[in-house]
Amino acid sequence: MIRINLLPHRELKRKAKQQQFSVFAAITCLLGIMTVWGVHVVIADSLDNQNARNTYLNEQITILDGQIAEINQIKARNRELLQRKNIVEELQASRNKSVHLFDQLIRLLPEGIYLNQVKQQNNTINITGYAQSSAWVSTLMRNFESSDWFESPLLIEIKAVNIDDSRLNEFNLNVNLVQSSDYDEIQ
Repeated sequence: MIRINLLPHRELKRKAKQQQFSVFAAITCLLGIMTVWGVHVVIADSLDNQNARNTYLNEQITILDGQIAEINQIKARNRELLQRKNIVEELQASRNKSVHLFDQLIRLLPEGIYLNQVKQQNNTINITGYAQSSAWVSTLMRNFESSDWFESPLLIEIKAVNIDDSRLNEFNLNVNLVQSSDYDEIQ
Protein backbone atom coordinates (compact mmCIF):
# COMPACT_ATOMS: atom_id res chain seq x y z
CA MET A 1 0.00 0.00 0.00
CA ILE A 2 1.12 3.44 -0.81
CA ARG A 3 1.57 5.86 1.93
CA ILE A 4 0.59 9.40 1.38
CA ASN A 5 1.64 12.00 3.84
CA LEU A 6 -0.97 14.64 3.99
CA LEU A 7 0.78 16.71 6.61
CA PRO A 8 2.13 20.09 5.40
CA HIS A 9 5.78 19.01 5.30
CA ARG A 10 6.83 21.86 3.03
CA GLU A 11 5.59 24.42 5.45
CA LEU A 12 7.38 22.68 8.26
CA LYS A 13 10.61 22.66 6.26
CA ARG A 14 10.09 26.31 5.40
CA LYS A 15 9.49 27.16 9.06
CA ALA A 16 12.54 25.16 10.08
CA LYS A 17 14.64 26.93 7.47
CA GLN A 18 13.32 30.33 8.60
CA GLN A 19 14.05 29.45 12.19
CA GLN A 20 17.50 28.26 11.21
CA PHE A 21 18.02 31.46 9.19
CA SER A 22 16.85 33.58 12.13
CA VAL A 23 19.24 31.80 14.49
CA PHE A 24 22.14 32.17 12.06
CA ALA A 25 21.25 35.84 11.50
CA ALA A 26 21.10 36.45 15.26
CA ILE A 27 24.41 34.63 15.76
CA THR A 28 25.97 36.59 12.87
CA CYS A 29 24.67 39.90 14.30
CA LEU A 30 25.89 38.94 17.73
CA LEU A 31 29.30 37.98 16.32
CA GLY A 32 29.38 41.26 14.32
CA ILE A 33 28.51 43.32 17.39
CA MET A 34 31.10 41.46 19.47
CA THR A 35 33.72 41.99 16.75
CA VAL A 36 32.96 45.73 16.53
CA TRP A 37 32.99 45.98 20.34
CA GLY A 38 36.29 44.01 20.50
CA VAL A 39 37.90 46.25 17.84
CA HIS A 40 36.61 49.31 19.71
CA VAL A 41 38.08 48.04 23.00
CA VAL A 42 41.43 47.28 21.34
CA ILE A 43 41.56 50.70 19.65
CA ALA A 44 40.48 52.51 22.84
CA ASP A 45 43.10 50.59 24.83
CA SER A 46 45.71 51.40 22.18
CA LEU A 47 44.74 55.11 22.31
CA ASP A 48 44.92 55.13 26.11
CA ASN A 49 48.30 53.42 25.96
CA GLN A 50 49.59 55.93 23.37
CA ASN A 51 48.25 58.86 25.41
CA ALA A 52 50.02 57.51 28.48
CA ARG A 53 53.24 57.16 26.48
CA ASN A 54 52.84 60.71 25.12
CA THR A 55 52.30 62.04 28.65
CA TYR A 56 55.41 60.19 29.86
CA LEU A 57 57.46 61.50 26.92
CA ASN A 58 56.26 65.08 27.56
CA GLU A 59 57.26 64.76 31.21
CA GLN A 60 60.67 63.43 30.21
CA ILE A 61 61.07 66.22 27.63
CA THR A 62 60.29 68.79 30.34
CA ILE A 63 62.90 67.20 32.62
CA LEU A 64 65.47 67.14 29.80
CA ASP A 65 64.70 70.78 28.89
CA GLY A 66 65.43 71.70 32.50
CA GLN A 67 68.69 69.74 32.37
CA ILE A 68 69.64 71.38 29.05
CA ALA A 69 69.01 74.82 30.57
CA GLU A 70 71.18 73.86 33.55
CA ILE A 71 73.91 72.59 31.21
CA ASN A 72 73.78 75.87 29.25
CA GLN A 73 74.13 77.81 32.51
CA ILE A 74 77.10 75.65 33.48
CA LYS A 75 78.67 76.19 30.04
CA ALA A 76 78.15 79.96 30.36
CA ARG A 77 79.74 79.90 33.83
CA ASN A 78 82.56 77.80 32.43
CA ARG A 79 83.16 80.31 29.60
CA GLU A 80 83.17 83.17 32.12
CA LEU A 81 85.66 81.33 34.30
CA LEU A 82 87.85 80.58 31.29
CA GLN A 83 87.76 84.24 30.30
CA ARG A 84 88.73 85.24 33.83
CA LYS A 85 91.48 82.63 33.84
CA ASN A 86 92.81 83.94 30.51
CA ILE A 87 92.75 87.50 31.82
CA VAL A 88 94.63 86.45 34.94
CA GLU A 89 97.15 84.54 32.81
CA GLU A 90 97.61 87.58 30.57
CA LEU A 91 98.07 89.81 33.59
CA GLN A 92 100.50 87.32 35.08
CA ALA A 93 102.46 87.11 31.84
CA SER A 94 102.51 90.86 31.33
CA ARG A 95 103.01 92.01 34.92
CA ASN A 96 106.67 92.79 34.25
CA LYS A 97 105.80 94.39 30.93
CA SER A 98 105.39 97.92 32.32
CA VAL A 99 108.67 97.63 34.23
CA HIS A 100 110.50 96.54 31.08
CA LEU A 101 108.69 99.24 29.12
CA PHE A 102 109.85 102.05 31.41
CA ASP A 103 113.31 100.55 31.71
CA GLN A 104 113.69 100.46 27.93
CA LEU A 105 112.16 103.91 27.60
CA ILE A 106 114.75 105.35 30.00
CA ARG A 107 117.61 103.53 28.26
CA LEU A 108 116.55 104.81 24.82
CA LEU A 109 115.94 108.41 25.93
CA PRO A 110 118.73 110.80 24.82
CA GLU A 111 119.99 113.41 27.28
CA GLY A 112 118.41 116.41 25.59
CA ILE A 113 114.82 115.09 25.83
CA TYR A 114 112.37 115.56 28.68
CA LEU A 115 109.14 113.61 28.70
CA ASN A 116 105.90 115.29 29.61
CA GLN A 117 103.39 112.47 29.14
CA VAL A 118 103.42 108.77 28.24
CA LYS A 119 100.07 107.14 27.37
CA GLN A 120 99.51 103.55 26.32
CA GLN A 121 96.47 102.40 24.37
CA ASN A 122 96.64 98.71 23.46
CA ASN A 123 100.04 98.30 21.76
CA THR A 124 100.47 101.99 20.84
CA ILE A 125 102.33 104.36 23.12
CA ASN A 126 101.86 108.11 22.72
CA ILE A 127 104.80 110.16 24.01
CA THR A 128 104.80 113.93 24.41
CA GLY A 129 107.71 115.92 25.69
CA TYR A 130 110.31 118.61 25.08
CA ALA A 131 113.61 118.39 23.24
CA GLN A 132 116.51 120.87 23.13
CA SER A 133 116.61 120.35 19.36
CA SER A 134 114.81 118.38 16.70
CA ALA A 135 117.96 116.28 16.25
CA TRP A 136 117.35 114.77 19.70
CA VAL A 137 113.85 113.74 18.58
CA SER A 138 115.38 112.08 15.50
CA THR A 139 117.85 110.26 17.75
CA LEU A 140 114.99 109.08 19.96
CA MET A 141 113.10 107.75 16.93
CA ARG A 142 116.22 105.89 15.68
CA ASN A 143 116.67 104.42 19.15
CA PHE A 144 113.05 103.19 19.07
CA GLU A 145 113.59 101.55 15.67
CA SER A 146 116.71 99.72 16.87
CA SER A 147 115.03 98.57 20.08
CA ASP A 148 113.71 95.04 20.65
CA TRP A 149 110.71 96.41 22.56
CA PHE A 150 109.49 99.15 20.21
CA GLU A 151 108.74 99.40 16.51
CA SER A 152 107.32 101.82 13.94
CA PRO A 153 107.92 105.22 15.59
CA LEU A 154 105.76 107.92 14.02
CA LEU A 155 106.30 111.63 14.66
CA ILE A 156 102.92 113.34 14.87
CA GLU A 157 103.98 116.90 15.62
CA ILE A 158 107.00 118.96 16.54
CA LYS A 159 106.82 122.68 17.20
CA ALA A 160 109.01 125.35 18.77
CA VAL A 161 107.91 126.74 22.14
CA ASN A 162 109.35 129.10 24.72
CA ILE A 163 109.38 127.77 28.28
CA ASP A 164 111.07 129.75 31.07
CA ASP A 165 112.95 131.93 28.56
CA SER A 166 114.30 128.78 26.84
CA ARG A 167 113.56 127.84 23.31
CA LEU A 168 112.54 124.15 23.19
CA ASN A 169 110.87 121.87 20.68
CA GLU A 170 107.64 120.30 21.88
CA PHE A 171 107.03 116.94 20.20
CA ASN A 172 104.31 114.31 20.03
CA LEU A 173 105.04 110.84 18.66
CA ASN A 174 103.55 107.38 18.62
CA VAL A 175 105.48 104.16 18.86
CA ASN A 176 104.18 100.59 18.78
CA LEU A 177 105.12 97.88 21.23
CA VAL A 178 106.43 94.63 19.84
CA GLN A 179 103.64 92.03 20.00
CA SER A 180 103.32 90.33 23.39
CA SER A 181 104.18 86.88 22.01
CA ASP A 182 107.60 88.25 21.11
CA TYR A 183 108.31 89.41 24.69
CA ASP A 184 109.35 85.95 25.76
CA GLU A 185 112.03 85.89 23.04
CA ILE A 186 113.33 89.31 24.10
CA GLN A 187 113.64 88.39 27.77
